Amino acid sequence: LGWKFYDADDYHPLENKKKMAGGIPLNDEDRIPWLCTLHDILRREDSSRQDAILACSALKKMYRRVLVNGASAIEPEQPGEKSSLKILFVHLDGPIDIIAGRLEKRRGHFMPPELLKSQFDILEPPSAPENFITVSLEKPLPEIMLEIESAILQG
Repeated sequence: LGWKFYDADDYHPLENKKKMAGGIPLNDEDRIPWLCTLHDILRREDSSRQDAILACSALKKMYRRVLVNGASAIEPEQPGEKSSLKILFVHLDGPIDIIAGRLEKRRGHFMPPELLKSQFDILEPPSAPENFITVSLEKPLPEIMLEIESAILQG
């Protein structure tokens, strides 16, 4: 698509990385500032009329609201605050064993595969009225990519 790509993991503060590396799951207090930073990146791209892709484990509905609305999703709306962003969430859905297998192959990442269950425990899959598609991870990668691209191009 020629869009900028951001990996949300690159924006975790050092404290979050150390916590995960130590096998401790992040909580909402750890994630909210990180999600606000990601919202700011997306808002900057939107202000520049640039499309972007963000790979992010936005596990809860509240996390996705923060990505769309920034801090206003958790605080009273501020006068003059920018309107929400238009984001298509792609929920990559699959059984824990497939995802665990992929995590096992990942090298040099701060999050150990042992934390995967904690992510599944708090997962709130997207639902209406959120703007999302669900794509099965059990499909071949080229098929996954075509499904996502088709949804993006259809608007």
